[in-house]
Parts: sequence; structure tokens; C-alpha cells
Amino acid sequence: MKHTKLKQIQEKDIGTTLTVCGWIRTVRDQKNFAFIELNDGSTFSNLQIIADATLPNYEEHMKLLSTGASLAVTGELVKSPGQKQKWELKAHSIQIFGTCLAEDYPLQKKRHSFEFLREIAHLRPRTNTQGAVARVRNALATATHLFFQEKGFLYVHTPIITASDCEGGGAQFLVTTLDLQKPPRHSDGSIDFTRDFFHKPAYLTVSGQLNGETFACALSDIYTFGPTFRAENSHTSRHLAEFWMIEPEMAFADLKDNMECAEAYLKYVIHHVLNHCAEDMEFFDAFIEKGLITRLKHVAETPFAHLTYTEAVDILQKSGKAFQFPVEWGTDLQSEHERYLAEEYCKKPVILTDYPAKIKAFYMRANEDGKTVAAMDVLVPKIGEIIGGAQREERLDRLEKKIVDFGLKPEDYWWYSQLRQYGTVPHAGFGAGFERLVLFATGMENIRDVIPFPRFPGHAEF
Repeated sequence: MKHTKLKQIQEKDIGTTLTVCGWIRTVRDQKNFAFIELNDGSTFSNLQIIADATLPNYEEHMKLLSTGASLAVTGELVKSPGQKQKWELKAHSIQIFGTCLAEDYPLQKKRHSFEFLREIAHLRPRTNTQGAVARVRNALATATHLFFQEKGFLYVHTPIITASDCEGGGAQFLVTTLDLQKPPRHSDGSIDFTRDFFHKPAYLTVSGQLNGETFACALSDIYTFGPTFRAENSHTSRHLAEFWMIEPEMAFADLKDNMECAEAYLKYVIHHVLNHCAEDMEFFDAFIEKGLITRLKHVAETPFAHLTYTEAVDILQKSGKAFQFPVEWGTDLQSEHERYLAEEYCKKPVILTDYPAKIKAFYMRANEDGKTVAAMDVLVPKIGEIIGGAQREERLDRLEKKIVDFGLKPEDYWWYSQLRQYGTVPHAGFGAGFERLVLFATGMENIRDVIPFPRFPGHAEF
């Protein structure tokens, strides 16, 4: 059906006949005419429809029109005498696609808790908040591709099923075709995975990084953007079991190049959202987080601060703050520590570098001090860590030792080691949690509200 999306309507269309389609947000019956607020999801604002009683089947239609019903309206676009909208559509005809029983429809109220809306994830995109989240998420994804494409990166699709654990010791989802009631076993009672589909244990990936490195070591600059999975029994507002990651890898690059790319990326996507989702961002600024737009502009226009991990620990210890988790050198920083550094001490995003080797992944390049690695985390106000990355260990002997020291099986990483054996190069990359980026851009509080269908312990309904 040919029709005009609401976001496509312009002032030059006033006086022309248009057909629009969408779902009813509200209906106000004034006896001789009715006001219908219609939305098709393409933009935040509704289009007001004026339905006159002289329309064919007017009384019959009014009995069927209610919040949630879907319809097509053909009519003349006219200037609106009201203050809330620039124009409205004077209906010539109405076609109803689907009715909606008002007493059964879960979205009758104007405001619902986010917890309630998670239970009806199939309907929550029709709400103002979730519609705005979806459009901002789309803009951030578009900006991600634009940024890397404009810089000459190649988009690589890395596998979702893997036999390697990128992080080392991370909780992974097992992928198997074995009969779970009676799995084949070895004589010692352990499961015989040689009889499974892949002839070995296989898992949903926690990261596309290792595979991405193989392409960076042949094609120079690449990036991945896809779903990743972690089977951690976490119920925090910052974690999901299924989430999306943006992971660039750059050959002939060091930690400095990595930091510059991460900062430029964040500034680029924020500028894009502010320029392309103005109406949605105004909504978030007014109803989700006051001052959101000002905060984002500050991030986009201000050089990031830089601290080493050691300097950060010293700052935290001297802060006088009563942190829930103690701070000492050699322990991983918690969200409260990261937010203090970004929100209170630096008052802007900060990049921490040179973390203790023992708390970082095996593939990170060892520094000359023998204690730290060339790692970086980008911390932002409100969220804490939003990007984590490192220069990769390109020296074969160092990498092989670290694989063993981390308790990993060298035979599982034979191909990864060979990248260091055949034409090794310095290279670096990072991972940006996409949902955390959406949280940061929208001001939303819970990560479960910025992904279409959240997956977390005990919840995979839709």
C-alpha cells in the first residue's frame, strides 16, 4: 500500500492529499467530529486526524476506533489552528485494518512502569519511550557503520559459535546436539564431545575479537558488530546474557592509536544522534534525565582525560569517599570507582591505561615493567566503563606463556598463535558495549530497557 510516513511529511505538503497508516494513540469523540492521534513509529510526534461526521460509515467506524487499533487515513493536510502541531490531516476516508478491544489492551494508560513493559515486550515498542529508544538505537547503529566505513575499516562477520573463550574463564553458553537425558560418556564418566555436532565442546561467543584479529592481520583495519553472550547469573541494571558489541581491530597500531580511535568514535556517534534524533532526545531530556543533551554535548566537544590505573587508584584512595568496595592496587575497579573518576574527579570521560596484568585478559600486551599491560578502559559519566580495549600481544613467546599461565589449552589457540608466527604485526582494538552506549545516549537507567528483547537469568519469553 502506497502511503506517506509521518516523518516524511513537510510543510510543502500542506494542501495536498496524503494517505497515512498507523496505530491510534488516542481518540476523542466530539459527536459531530473526532480527533484521532495516529502514530506509525517513524517519528516521535503523532499526527492529528480530523474525522468529520459526514465521512462514510462514520458512526460504524467510531464504534471500532480505540487506542491500539490500526488504520489507513486518506485526507488533505491542512495547517493546524492548535499550538501542539503544525499541521493535521482532514480525513476523506478511513480504512480499519485491525480493531483493539479497549478493556483488554495493556497499553491503555499513558504511563507504565518499565518493569511492567518488560513483561509485554511484544507491545512496548508502541510506547513513547520504547519508540524513542528504538530510533536512537537505530541512529547509533547507523553512525557506527558510517564512522568505521568513512575511516576505511572493513565490516567483518565473525562467528557466533566458537570453541575458544576470548576472555578466559568467562561463563559461556554451551551449544550441543547431544541428548541431554543420556549424553554419551567416556569410561571416566565425562561427556564424550567427540560424538557431538562439532566433535568438541562449542559455545556461543563472548566476543568476536580473536576472529577479528585474523582479518586485521591480513586486511589492516576491520570491525565487527554483532551479538555476544555471557552465561553469568547477573541481575544488575548493567548486564545482559545477550548483548551487542562493536569491536574494531587495527593492524600496525598501538595503544595510543587505540585511544584516539575510541574517543573519535564516541564523539562521532553522539554528534550523529543529537543531529538526527532531535525530537527523541528532547523527550529523553525532559522526562528521563534532565540535562541529558547538555551532558552529551559536553562529552562530544571536550577532550577526554587520561590517567593510568596506578594514578586512578591513588586518586580513589585519597578521595575521602566511603566506597562500598575497597580500593587497592591489583584489584579491578568497580562501577562506583569508575563513575567517581568520570563524574566527580575528571567531570568528563576519562581513559584509564596500564592495568595490572593479573586482572586483564591473556591477549593484552605486556608492558616493560612486567606488572602491567597496555590496556585501556574508557569511562563516562553515569555509566562507568563503556569501552574496553588493548594493544594485543604480538610476540609469540610472550603469548604462548600467557595462554598457559591463564590455565587455557594451547591447542585451542594454535591458529591464534600462528598469527604471531607468520608475519606478526603490532595491532590493537577495543570493544564497545552497544547497549551501554544506548543507555549513555538516552539517559535510561536499566540496560533491559534499551534492547528489543532482553535476555537475563530466568527471562527468555519472547
